[in-house]
Amino acid sequence: MDIPGGFVEPGETPHEACIREVQEELGIQPAIGRLLVVDWAPLPEEGDKVLFVFDGGTLDGELLKQITFVDNELSAYEFHPVEELDGLLIERLARRLRAAATARELGKTVYLEYGQAVPTE
Repeated sequence: MDIPGGFVEPGETPHEACIREVQEELGIQPAIGRLLVVDWAPLPEEGDKVLFVFDGGTLDGELLKQITFVDNELSAYEFHPVEELDGLLIERLARRLRAAATARELGKTVYLEYGQAVPTE
């Protein structure tokens, strides 16, 4: 299981990439809100990545009816409580999404390294 996303293209901002990837993968254009999480992820086989999670808001019934899998990267969608993420996703993605849910509740942006909060003074 995964979430919509992908790489930033040349000349594109992370926010613009989020809007484009949701459109490409789900066929919808919800209002993409503020940045919730920045996560540095070391991946020896691919190189280090910086991942961004933006607030996609709450999708109403009309928008949900419009979801189509335009580029066939995804074949279905599901909604799950945050408490269930550990059993559904790889560990670092589950940590990242739990942090995003907390950031949304608190009205903050969170910086992570490999899905974990960085201790501050």
